[in-house]
Amino acid sequence: MQQNRQAYSQLIKDEAKALGFMFCGISKAEFLEEEAPRLEAWLNKGMQGKMRYMENYFDKRLDPRLLVDGAKSVISVGLNYYTDTVQSDPEAPKISKYAYGADYHTVIKEKLKLLMQIINEQIGEVGGRAFVDSAPVLDKAWAKKAGLGWIGKNSNLLNKKAGSFFFLAELIVDIELDYDVEPTADHCGSCTRCIDACPTDAIVAPYIVDGSRCISYLTIELKNEIPQEFEGKMDNWMFGCDVCQDVCPWNKFSVLHNEPAFDPHPDLHGITKRDWEDITRDVFQKVFKNSAVKRTKFEGLQRNIKFLNHQPTAKDKKVIFNPNFAD
Repeated sequence: MQQNRQAYSQLIKDEAKALGFMFCGISKAEFLEEEAPRLEAWLNKGMQGKMRYMENYFDKRLDPRLLVDGAKSVISVGLNYYTDTVQSDPEAPKISKYAYGADYHTVIKEKLKLLMQIINEQIGEVGGRAFVDSAPVLDKAWAKKAGLGWIGKNSNLLNKKAGSFFFLAELIVDIELDYDVEPTADHCGSCTRCIDACPTDAIVAPYIVDGSRCISYLTIELKNEIPQEFEGKMDNWMFGCDVCQDVCPWNKFSVLHNEPAFDPHPDLHGITKRDWEDITRDVFQKVFKNSAVKRTKFEGLQRNIKFLNHQPTAKDKKVIFNPNFAD
């Protein structure tokens, strides 16, 4: 039986690589004891901001067996999205690298669907589900358990050979497999570049990110107006933020992705600062038709661009208290 588990696990890893995944590791589906108190403390401090969904399904976030009947294994995969392409106008508002091309949810879901199909064809009838930010699954915790890397001080998963510009996703299945039981050691050392560089001071301590202060949260998840305390601190980001990854020394090992779906829309990088300020709904629909940027909607992107362009008056600068960020 052990021999079968080893063979099945190697088959899954080989097929995942053939489908374009950069990493694949496997861990036992069980309760995440170490993460439970951390998640509870993070929520109790209100660091989820307006992301109230983070407060739901607490038990399911910590135990995959509550998500998939009979779950025994968590197959974690990583898909590279790194690119050295940059926007042509240096003054144009910026978009996170992960959103340059097609929506990763769709791309990864299709690959996991194919992987599940191969598993059923090669191993037999296997029950399971694919997860790509679509359910309460702690991706980074499972990737860490599967040996794909360590969680850095910016709370991203880091890998010594590839940095951090990759997506994480899972297949949770009901068969026992051979588990990767050697976790990767923490290699952040005394480095604090991500903490020092964060424009909004969202990394409040090593390994702790106040989500309510993160530029990605402010430009995507937050549906209300962006608090005035962040004026002049957004580093010209209109969707997402790459600062803590761009400054990370381990990302010097990032390699260019080879996923055509992640290539940017041909019009994206030529759009100037003025073009963004005058963007129409039609242009938004054309450029971001299949993009993750659609999450913020046209009105949300307009809000973000206007916020970047707003120059606070003396009166505005006096408004510094915001109850969402009070102790």
